[in-house]
Amino acid sequence: MGISLNPSSLLNGQGLDVNTVVSEILNQKSGQLSEWQNEQATLQTQASLLTGINGDLSNLATAVSALSDPLGAMTAQAATSSTPSVLTATADSTAVAGNHTIVVSNLATNGTVYTSAVSGGAGVSILPSGSTSGDLKIQIGGATGTTADVQITAGTNDTLSTLAASINQQSAQNSWGISASVVTDATGARLTLSSQATGTPGALAITNNTTSLTFNPPTGGTNSSFSIDSIPFSTTSNTVTGAIPGVTLNLASSAPNSSVELTVGPNNSQVTAAINNFVNAYNAVINDINQQFTVNASTNSEGPLGSDSALRTLQSILMNDVTYSVSGNGGMVNLASLGINMNDDGTLTVGNTPSGQSMSQVLAANPQAFQTFFQNSTNTGFANHFNTDLTNLTDPTEGLLNVDLAQNKTQQQNLTDSINNFEDQLQTEQTNLIQEFSQVNASLQSYPLLLQQVTETLATMDSSSSSSGSSSPTLTSGL
Repeated sequence: MGISLNPSSLLNGQGLDVNTVVSEILNQKSGQLSEWQNEQATLQTQASLLTGINGDLSNLATAVSALSDPLGAMTAQAATSSTPSVLTATADSTAVAGNHTIVVSNLATNGTVYTSAVSGGAGVSILPSGSTSGDLKIQIGGATGTTADVQITAGTNDTLSTLAASINQQSAQNSWGISASVVTDATGARLTLSSQATGTPGALAITNNTTSLTFNPPTGGTNSSFSIDSIPFSTTSNTVTGAIPGVTLNLASSAPNSSVELTVGPNNSQVTAAINNFVNAYNAVINDINQQFTVNASTNSEGPLGSDSALRTLQSILMNDVTYSVSGNGGMVNLASLGINMNDDGTLTVGNTPSGQSMSQVLAANPQAFQTFFQNSTNTGFANHFNTDLTNLTDPTEGLLNVDLAQNKTQQQNLTDSINNFEDQLQTEQTNLIQEFSQVNASLQSYPLLLQQVTETLATMDSSSSSSGSSSPTLTSGL
């Protein structure tokens, strides 16, 4: 549509609204700019959606990788104790399923030795009267262990408090593995020495004492004693590895007159959690895709990515992967045979098998076949196959959606360049138009004054003409 101007207003001295006229001219030329900006907004929306779907796809890849991992949840073992207050245990994937009877006779203990009470308290000297120095030798770990030689000097470390601090400092410097403390009760203050190691390596003994302190007989520093299936064991720690391959025992308390039943077998809770994690991750991606391909009844249109061919390809690949089947395997050949069913919208639900068994029942009945469906030595299991596709789909440079995002980024950059160039052109044209119309405006604003001057000049000319006519001689006829 053209730009209209009111001639009467242009000639009365008001002139033009230069900025308005220039804006109207530029607005008629900026239709392409608006189109590009709309395209860019659409691309930005699509990029945001693709990024979200790609993130959910990565989560699915992680969940499927966990199912295909030979050291992951599918091969996890659990060790269950009948009496956790006496014994607990953990098992790794190398543990062999089975039942064991364990009797814990006694625990490995730290070695301790302490003095009789010093009535004067923690601040009095422990050196004999008249002595300015003393010596305390502590044997750690028995006859073949280490001897800690503590030299005592009056005024430096000759009280219980300063001696305890001195022993702790030297222990840290020399790796003695002992700690000293002062305890006080109604009878007075006492020095207590404790080993940091359990079992015989932590046994303590006082082999020399030239102080006034009296040490009681040492206690502790003994190995644990237990039996597994009637086979005796003794260790220096209450955390035991190697007694049952792949199983770590944690001895909690002694119970020599009772037995603990330890069951080693598949960790079904970890398997179930991994399956549920996979189902949730898969459903998140499928729901993302469904939202883009669902037609809005009010607008009769799909989502912003409804025409994205890469998303269609992704949907097809995922549907092929999730319906993958193996042969044989004790009847566990596809997800449905495990109790994992597909809904009408393509999502999955953990429920029952066609025969009415729950997934937990299927897992408990044949854990080996359950595992083999997902992963096997030939890498042809469900998770093995799915993991290969997802690795390709999520590749940082060649992954399906990453390629789509790269193309989107390129398109956005091209549009940005076009918009910036066009805006530069418009800015230059705006400057030129303002200059041109400002000159026109100046002429229009000066028009009334010019008209007045012309009118006045014409009036003057008329007046002069009248005066000349009245003074002219009158011509008469001589006839």
